[in-house]
Amino acid sequence: MELVIGRVAKSHGIRGELAVDIRTDDPAERFAVGAVLHGRKPREQKLTSYTVEAAREHSGRLLLRLKGIDDRTAADAIRGTLFIVDTADLPPSDDPDEFYDHELEGLAVRLGDGTPVGSVLEVLHSAAGELLSVRPEGQKSGEILIPFVAAIVTSVSVADGVIEIDPPEGLLNPE
Repeated sequence: MELVIGRVAKSHGIRGELAVDIRTDDPAERFAVGAVLHGRKPREQKLTSYTVEAAREHSGRLLLRLKGIDDRTAADAIRGTLFIVDTADLPPSDDPDEFYDHELEGLAVRLGDGTPVGSVLEVLHSAAGELLSVRPEGQKSGEILIPFVAAIVTSVSVADGVIEIDPPEGLLNPE
């Protein structure tokens, strides 16, 4: 399975720098000088490898300089490129209570008594902490936001494909 760790948003300046939207928890490691990135345009299958020559933060984005991308024209040519990693290449977590987002997406969410709540669409990261975006059971649209905290999420079993929750009153029916 592929995970997107960044997307080239635009070129920056005239010397081939790229403004990249970061989509990884560890940009310092993934985009370190000398790292080889694998990128492809959306809806394309061909992967291209790029070597990071320089990286720095700028206005909430990462500015990258890649080997062989030496001017604005070359940078504009790879605008929209997605940098990806294969999940098989990710190191396993040493902590049984830590999960990669992709491991939680798609898991069934249920109450402790087994009542289905829905399934995880995505994990949202905010300054206040992580939230599970859950599609309500039996619905084609809609969303329930569930804080991913120990007081609410009582157990996670990636192997069984289930997250059990004990929500406070009103969380599931905020009327």
